[in-house]
Amino acid sequence: MNALNRILTCVLAGSLFVIVLPRHGLAQQNSEASKNSLQHTKRDGQHDFDFEIGTWKTHLRRLVHPLTGSTTWIEYEGTTVVRKIWNGRANLVELEADGPGGHFKGLNLRLYNPESHQWSLNFAGGDGGALSQPTIGEFKNGRGEFFDQETLNGRAIFVRFVISDITPDLCRFEQAFSEDGGKTWEVNWIATDTRVKDESDEAH
Repeated sequence: MNALNRILTCVLAGSLFVIVLPRHGLAQQNSEASKNSLQHTKRDGQHDFDFEIGTWKTHLRRLVHPLTGSTTWIEYEGTTVVRKIWNGRANLVELEADGPGGHFKGLNLRLYNPESHQWSLNFAGGDGGALSQPTIGEFKNGRGEFFDQETLNGRAIFVRFVISDITPDLCRFEQAFSEDGGKTWEVNWIATDTRVKDESDEAH
């Protein structure tokens, strides 16, 4: 009788294993399908900067000594030219401006990562000769936010770069620093770009 009980127990356990195994496999398949579906539905942002291709008149305000309590700003007027590269997966920004602080030259190489669906913004000043650490981020609801961690005066800080107020003929760029882990931010760079229309546009 005990032997019969052991056989029945083994048969029942085997049956349960057969029933549970396909369910487990199905759950695994559903999880993978869900993951693949999420990847496919993530927004493709490789044309996020298409709105900016062309020439712009730039008004720039720059805080002279960020995170020191200083409230001294310098203003510049200049021109920004944005060119598309790699069919929109990258673009190159060239800015030249003049003001009380002298002549300012800047270059920004923006690169799109199709796997992460994010952009890296790589800036170089005219007197530096090298690209800075990139800020990385993406656009949501017509607003771009990009972040990185850098060092200023020997201290680690967070950097935030925001692109907002985007229309066909106007956009705003704002950079801010935080020395308390992102709890508070001090804006130190504000640029407003107005599109320069060519003669054919003006004629209409």
